[in-house]
Amino acid sequence: MQTIEEIQKRIAEAFKEIEFRKKPGELYEPISYTLSLGGKRLRPALCLMACDMFGGDVEQAINPAIGIEIFHNFTLLHDDIMDEAPIRRGEETVYKKWNTNVAILSGDTMMALAYEYIMKAPESIRSEVFSVFNKTAIEVCEGQQYDMNFETQNNITIKDYIEMIRLKTAVLLAGSLKIGAMLAGADSEYCEALYRFGENLGIAFQLKDDLLDVFSDIEKFGKQTGGDIATNKKTFLYLKAFEKAEGETLTRLTHLFGNNDSDKISEVRKIYEELNIREETENEMKKYFDRAMDFIEIIPVNENRKSELIKFAQLLNRRES
Repeated sequence: MQTIEEIQKRIAEAFKEIEFRKKPGELYEPISYTLSLGGKRLRPALCLMACDMFGGDVEQAINPAIGIEIFHNFTLLHDDIMDEAPIRRGEETVYKKWNTNVAILSGDTMMALAYEYIMKAPESIRSEVFSVFNKTAIEVCEGQQYDMNFETQNNITIKDYIEMIRLKTAVLLAGSLKIGAMLAGADSEYCEALYRFGENLGIAFQLKDDLLDVFSDIEKFGKQTGGDIATNKKTFLYLKAFEKAEGETLTRLTHLFGNNDSDKISEVRKIYEELNIREETENEMKKYFDRAMDFIEIIPVNENRKSELIKFAQLLNRRES
């Protein structure tokens, strides 16, 4: 069983081997820039760890894992345009550094490159891997569309929000794990259990992201903090606050989210603190994290082979950035 550190080292080596210095430079330089920013690389790590957990050959999973990560970064390029986000991983986003058209076209190229790497899966399982990846890619786009729809809808429930983040964020973690397990030749029922593990872990992960956006700082978080408040994003925190707020507090909250006062972010944070929204979010995270652990427990492999994946999940759950 390989350690988290060994898996991450192998992923870093794999990305160093990729050569994107092609022409036209305006197309490929943003791709190289995006991938050089690194990030957590958690999706390819999950893919390789799942493969290793079932005793598979990690090297056979490298190319699909790279494809998954390139796809993830493609979605970020386009998400940043839609969200008008200026910072990603502590650096300028592609559309800010170049322009919107460049970001769109480079993102489109990354999507094609992702398919190219996915199709390097072993021939015996290639069709099945491609099917899981394609379904996942479509669901991620569905999640993004729901996210945009929510911007103009006022009747969003917490259940709606959880379904949106399941699609937008969680299914890619889940799909990464399932593909890794498939490449190792795991039984379909265990591939599905690992998918459910990833799905619930992904929901907990996004809830943590929402929490950090409000209560972290830019140095730790790597992107603009308070952005969800500034853009009136209907996160779990937003929805739970409106669910709990009454009287004067509800009036203040409604006013703040209806205007762009200079102190909007700090004032909304104060209300969140008054309503114990941090604790509410942490409790919701725990619910999904515990559910994820239930799914991995039913997979009948030696506990030692699960240990690194469980450790990785715990690190994600406790992260501060």
